[in-house]
Amino acid sequence: MSRFAGRVAFITGAASGAGFGQALVFGRAGARIAVADVRETAVDDAVTRLRAEGIEAWGAPLDVTDRAAYAATADAVESHFGDPVTLLFNTAGVNGFGSAETLTFADYDWLLGVNLGGVVNGMVTFVPRMIEAGQGGHVASVASVGGFEGGLMTAPYSAAKAGVISLMESYAQVLPRHGIGVTVLCPANIRSNIATSHELRPDAGVDTGIRTDQRIVSALTEVYRHGMDPEALALHLKRAMEAGELYAIPYPEVREDLERKFGSVLDAVPVVDDLTPGGAAARTEALQQFRRAAAEGGGSSSK
Repeated sequence: MSRFAGRVAFITGAASGAGFGQALVFGRAGARIAVADVRETAVDDAVTRLRAEGIEAWGAPLDVTDRAAYAATADAVESHFGDPVTLLFNTAGVNGFGSAETLTFADYDWLLGVNLGGVVNGMVTFVPRMIEAGQGGHVASVASVGGFEGGLMTAPYSAAKAGVISLMESYAQVLPRHGIGVTVLCPANIRSNIATSHELRPDAGVDTGIRTDQRIVSALTEVYRHGMDPEALALHLKRAMEAGELYAIPYPEVREDLERKFGSVLDAVPVVDDLTPGGAAARTEALQQFRRAAAEGGGSSSK
């Protein structure tokens, strides 16, 4: 039997693109799918398409930046299926392209709010429920290869995705003790409509440095037209989850860039600190003492 069969999967951004690909792949694997997306009409259409495939599906409109709505939706999905969510997919994402020095507070609030804040809201809403349910499960969040390096036109997006990678690395240190796996998916290019995600922006018309002219939108649309098929990407994610892997980066064409990036990081680390002799050893010992203290505390809070 599939490890996903019978489980309730909550997928944000599930009405199209990567999220809908996940809904299809994990639904076919026997999971019961909760479709969450900011576009209400698209949610209804996605649920209809999933049910036509014989997949048990239910949907709700959700703005992932709205914490009260997130909690209410979590209650609703558990009530509908009669079981807790044990597969969480933080997939909703938006992008906006503008030269870093032109971007505004509003641009950062929108892009960080959805791409990082939405993942935080998913984790804080569902992880305690998953732990309390005691049925194990898995959490998967969609970051990006762009999260490993800043970009001229993607400063807030890259910053948000870097945050998602780090966030999932942190959760991966604690959730396995509860039987909950953790995977962060880092795609390069997906066949999706993210080039026009500015159309979903709730504060349209504000001062912005994001380019939405036809020239840039058309160019980006062409780029994403050649991206990986969302179902294929979801199959790569499924394989990584089954293998218990933290990182899923199914794009061989990015290996050289990642080697260059991390090689430059390592090159910046001296082999010997000749300015403060003994300092590295003292710092290492202090850090090890902290880690031992943290481990003895079991990760519990002081509340």
